[in-house]
Amino acid sequence: MALSDEEQRLLEQMEAALAAEDPKLVNALRGTGVRRVHRRRAALAGVGFFAGLALLVVGISTNPVVSVLGFVVMVAAAVTAIYSWQHVGTSADLGRSHDRAKTAQGSRPADNQGFMDKMEERWRKRRDESGF
Repeated sequence: MALSDEEQRLLEQMEAALAAEDPKLVNALRGTGVRRVHRRRAALAGVGFFAGLALLVVGISTNPVVSVLGFVVMVAAAVTAIYSWQHVGTSADLGRSHDRAKTAQGSRPADNQGFMDKMEERWRKRRDESGF
């Protein structure tokens, strides 16, 4: 069932108001988040790396200029892939870093504690529970 012109206009106004009020929610609903962009860029860079490798191999047998071009494409794609892949993890953790810091015991988040710190914390909990 199609919307009338007035209903369509009201829907567009509501979408615009929502986008102005909470752009993060709109990006999450649209699926155009930063993490997805970086993941897509890393995947395309991987394809570019293999295209550069193909140019390198073909250029060895035909023309050295094509080989050099293939090598340049490979290096550019590798740098782009590494940069994008690093940002996939950091963009996902931006919203959660404050939550982790609040829930962690002490001044450091629990994920960053070393092995010995975790063992000491377990030992303190056992000692406190047993009443010794």
